[in-house]
Amino acid sequence: MPIVNLLISAGRAFAQWRRREQTYAELRALDDHSLADIGIRRSDIRAICEGSCAAAPVPRARREKFISPGARLIFPSAKP
Repeated sequence: MPIVNLLISAGRAFAQWRRREQTYAELRALDDHSLADIGIRRSDIRAICEGSCAAAPVPRARREKFISPGARLIFPSAKP
């Protein structure tokens, strides 16, 4: 029975390794803009696939929401 368990464990480890390598290849194939959209830096791909770190959030531009379609944009530097 221990040999069967060893073979099962080896098969699972190989399947997990293949999954990590496939994920790595797919993420490396993305361009920088697509990676930024999902919050991943190119330099973090390997660590993310290995599960050794969490990706730091990629800074995003602030988007202001208007209250109504007729609202005017007021710049902070503009004086009333």
